[in-house]
Order: sequence, then structure tokens, then C-alpha cells
Amino acid sequence: MNEYHKPVLLEESIEGLNIDSQKKQIFVDLTFGGGGHSSFMLQKMNKDSALFAFDQDIEAIENSIKDERLILLESNFRHFNKFLKLFDINGVDGILADLGVSSHQFDDGKRGFSYRADEKLDMRMNQKQRMDAILVLNEYSENDLVKIFSKYGEIRNSKQLAKKIVQCRQRFVIDTTGGLINCIESVIRGNKIKYLSQLFQAVRIEVNDEMGALTDMLNNTRKVLKKGGRLVMMSYHSLEDRLVKNLIKRGNAEGIIVKDEFGHIDRPFKEVIKGVITANKDEIESNPRARSAKLRIAEKV
Repeated sequence: MNEYHKPVLLEESIEGLNIDSQKKQIFVDLTFGGGGHSSFMLQKMNKDSALFAFDQDIEAIENSIKDERLILLESNFRHFNKFLKLFDINGVDGILADLGVSSHQFDDGKRGFSYRADEKLDMRMNQKQRMDAILVLNEYSENDLVKIFSKYGEIRNSKQLAKKIVQCRQRFVIDTTGGLINCIESVIRGNKIKYLSQLFQAVRIEVNDEMGALTDMLNNTRKVLKKGGRLVMMSYHSLEDRLVKNLIKRGNAEGIIVKDEFGHIDRPFKEVIKGVITANKDEIESNPRARSAKLRIAEKV
């Protein structure tokens, strides 16, 4: 495993998959990243088992592990079930996803994910797509910007922020992290670092349609998991965790209650561990990004 990304709650996640080294099984890692989770999974898997891993970031694909049991596919995880069908896979024993942005993407200033480096705004997980942060900040209407900042960043003065950005872009193209920060300096409220984190998070979520992709992916897991199969999901944002919780509690990411003809609520999952698992003090000290991690583990019934 390289230092592309340091996995959070690694042992807890892999243990949650309930891998049986004595059985031929099929697993899915929906967020390959630096290969940390996949590497650990392969160590525990049977020699005849298979692991399908997905990532839409070409830099992550380049981290592929040399193991004939690993099939690494370049794709947004919202499409994972379609790829499995191409391999004639109709059911799997476990699905894992670490929904956080990788450490590498944050640390690489050229990707524009972080406010710490004055680089070109980008924020694309998939470098092949057209939509990027520059387009969002310079072409979205003021009302649309307000919705994004409010919903995805939970920024209290979203209207004031959006108005300021619209004023700035009338004078110049907002195309660098430094340009964006200089533009909004006068409207930042409270802790500056927290405020910028919320802003960059909101734009990143919109650029990559993260909530839409997550909704599609989660709803597909119930179709792909075998009875007794494990679902291991780690989120870092309240909106993400809400969708995961909805799936486990109500059978769909939208949280819609569905009942059968007898009035029984459709619940295809049961919690393996009640509630969320969080990182301990030692892990948070060694990896601060673990602080906001929420791990949920469920089983298909």
C-alpha cells in the first residue's frame, strides 16, 4: 500500500465484510483510491475468490495491485452493477465504500480540492468530465449558488456569499483558489478555515454530483448483494451518512417508506452493529481526517 491515501478505520471495515478465507467469494471495493482497503481484503480472501474494484480517478487506477484476483475498473461507482453484469456476476458477498476524498487529492494542489494552495480551480474526480469548479462558480445563477452553498456546505450566509461571487465574476474569471478566496474575503463569517472548508466541500459535491452518484450506488447495492452479504459504508458528511442510514433503515437512499400488501415495511438490511463506528483517539491523532468518519455495517437479509 502506498501513501496515496491512508485508510480510516481499516481493520473495522475489513472485519465488517466477514471475509471467509475458506470459501470462494466475490467482493467489491467501490472506492479503490490508493488500494489500502483492497490490499487488506486480498490478504484475507480465498485464493479462488475475486475482488472487483472501482475508481473514476485515473491517478487511482495507476495504483493497481498485482494480484490476479483483482479486477480494477475505471468508472464512477454509480455504474458498478452494470460492470458486474458484463462479467456475469449476479451476486456478491460484500461491498465496501470509503466515501471520503483521498488524501492524495487534497494534498495535490493542482487538483484544486483544497484552499491551501493557490492553483487552478478544478475539483473533478473524473478528469475526463467537462464540469469543473470554474464552470460552477462562473456560470451558475446566483440562486443556484445559494442552493449549493446552503445544502452542501451548510453556510449560513449563503445568499451574501453567492451575491459576492456574482459581483466578482463580472470583473474577472474566478479560476484559481486564490482568486476565489480574495473575492469572498469580506463575507467570510466565523472561523476562516471552517468557512473555506464548507465552501470548497459544497462546490466539490456539485462538480462531481456526489449525492446523485451516491444515491444510485446505494440503491444498487441491495440488488447486487447476496443474502447474508455485508454492506460496509464509511462517510464523512452528514448528507452522505443520512443516505446510507436511509438505505439500511428503510431500504432506499431516499428514505421513502415502502410497505408490502400486509403493511410490513421493506427492510432488506439489518444492522450488524447498531449505529455508527467512529475512530478512536489514537487514530485521530495519527490521521486527523478520521475525526469525521462514520462507519456503518449492515447485512442483507
